[in-house]
Amino acid sequence: MSRIDARFAALKVAGRTGLIPFVTAGDPAPEHSVALMHALVAAGADLIELGVPFSDPMADGPVIQHASERAIARGVGLAHVLGWVAEFRQRDAVTPVVLMGYLNPLEIHGYARFASEAVAAGVDGVLLVDCPLEESSVLAPLRAAGLQLIRLAAPTTAPARMAQLCQSAEGFLYYVSFAGITGAAHLSTTDIAARVADIRACAKAPVAVGFGIRDAHSAKAIAAFADAVVIGSALVERLAGAGQADEITARVRGFLAPIRAALDAH
Repeated sequence: MSRIDARFAALKVAGRTGLIPFVTAGDPAPEHSVALMHALVAAGADLIELGVPFSDPMADGPVIQHASERAIARGVGLAHVLGWVAEFRQRDAVTPVVLMGYLNPLEIHGYARFASEAVAAGVDGVLLVDCPLEESSVLAPLRAAGLQLIRLAAPTTAPARMAQLCQSAEGFLYYVSFAGITGAAHLSTTDIAARVADIRACAKAPVAVGFGIRDAHSAKAIAAFADAVVIGSALVERLAGAGQADEITARVRGFLAPIRAALDAH
């Protein structure tokens, strides 16, 4: 059983909703990237979504765009990200790590090479925003190496396509709560709840909901019907400018602790 599958199985047994924080690798301080990952786990993360910096993150809003720009300006690339995951694994062998990003860095690196190095580093899954289901054959080396391919679904996904995504989902299915970019703030939980209920009825994997979740209140609302909540832009925004490991840890704890408590209370 993969780390992702094992973690969601444990959450189900415990009756808990998963917390999946997103951070951009190398931001706010590349030298403290591994410390940041450990801080996320200490603050209650069940799975880490690690963004690979990219110059044209089309699905992301200004907050994560700027985080990518800052990381790239500091020279952060895919090799650094894999190195940080490998270092993280020296102390944490159980927390799942999913790399979120875009095809271009993998294309340049080479799919087979990336797959081999990612598995060796301890990466569990990959979420590629700009790789539609119809083009996913290029990711065959990743699946062959044992990486789980996290699928994205949205409110605009047609029923026939949703059925395909549900059947091909691995690890978890990431439901984008609204049609838009990360960081927007127009969450309608009533609409999301109905859609997620339909997806969970046919999906082969747990359903995590992201986009628009900014605090304990919105996370708790989503926890009423999702297997996990993903929170990114609000966390990335909170971390911006932190330069020291203790400051990063304090900001992570201050931000995630109320969210973790709200999820557990639910």
